This record gives sequence, C-alpha cells and structure tokens, in this order.
Amino acid sequence: MGMAAPWATTTAILMNTDHLLTLTQWLSPAYPVGAFAWSHGLERAIGRGDVADAAMLADWLGAVLEHGAGRSDAILLCAAHGADDVAPVADLAAALAPSRERRMETLQQGAGFAVTTRAVWGLDLPDMAYPVAVGRAAGLMGLPVVPTTQVWLQCFASNLVQAAQRLMPLGQTEGQRVLAGLASVCAAVGEMAARATLDDIGSATFAVDVASMQHAAQYSRIFRS
Repeated sequence: MGMAAPWATTTAILMNTDHLLTLTQWLSPAYPVGAFAWSHGLERAIGRGDVADAAMLADWLGAVLEHGAGRSDAILLCAAHGADDVAPVADLAAALAPSRERRMETLQQGAGFAVTTRAVWGLDLPDMAYPVAVGRAAGLMGLPVVPTTQVWLQCFASNLVQAAQRLMPLGQTEGQRVLAGLASVCAAVGEMAARATLDDIGSATFAVDVASMQHAAQYSRIFRS
C-alpha cells in the first residue's frame, strides 16, 4: 500500500452539525439519484438461488462491501475528495465497471446526484460516477472524508437491502437486522479507504460481477441492474 493520503488524519473524522445535516440529506432515500431502480446484480443472484434468506443476504452484502464495489468505490470516493484534478478518478471509476448495467448504475446515479447538488449548492460538480461525485462534493463542501465514506457505504448497503425486500421473503425488521450487522464493515472499509490509494483498488467478487452481466438477459425483472 502507498503512503497514507494527507487527509487520512484524526481531524478527518470530525463532523460539525452543518456537515452532518448536509451528508444525511445527500444520502437520504429522498435525494433524487434513482437508487431504487438498481439492484447491483442482486436481482439475478436471488433469481438463481444464490441469495435466499437473511443470512445469505448478509454474506452477499458483506462480500460486496469488503471485497467488491463497496471497497473500490470507497477508495474512489476518498481519492475524489482530496484530488486537485478529479477527472482521472472519474475516468477510472467508469472504466472499472464490470458490466454495461453496472456502468449505467454508477454513471446515472452520479449524474442525478451532481445535477441536484449543483442546483442546490452551486458546486462545480460535473456528471460522473456516483462515488466520485459524492467524494468531490464532500471535498468542496469541507465534509470530512472518513464519516462521509462510512455513511455512503451504509447508504449503498441500505439500498440493496431494500431491493432484497422487494425480491424475496424478507421483512422490514429482518432487513434492518442485516443492515445493522453490516455497520462495523462499513466503518472499517471507510477507514481503510481513507488510507488507501488508487493503486490499492481491486475486487474479488466474481459471483456478483457475473450476476450483473447475466441480469441484462433475465426474462423477468424489476430492476435495471
């Protein structure tokens, strides 16, 4: 691993009230990024039986966060937060998508985030991949990188839990148990990402990636990925 990023210090975890309220607004389900339309390949995984109950869902999401797009996107978010030039980070994020649908997922959510954030806060924020757009906006607004990344990861996991509730017998309480069980993973991955560099990006969630590739040909579906 390369040298720690200059913003990965103890001061990077401090968040004032304005920062907290801004972040929770950005990552609220009410923020118009269209996250409800995407399942990150989970629809295909449930359809073929890879995820059939709460325990399997927790394992699947834990792998995504620790070894898949959660980890990679967290590093991209942190890199965008501290970048002088965010364009190379945005280009890398788009190139890393393992399937057409997953590329659409990150770019369209990122565009939705950017257009609203530009309109409300007046930021210089181009349309780009979702984690890069969030990281760039957080940097411009002075939001500390570690909690921003941790909450972003929880938001990502929460959206997939909600997708699972529409696809399988999973009650709201059980879904929240799954999400609560992932809190420590979100915290640890967020802290790791702030110490990492773009050279540390890598994933090993082949079943997740294959599911996202197969989803495009699935006969019946309600999600776009």
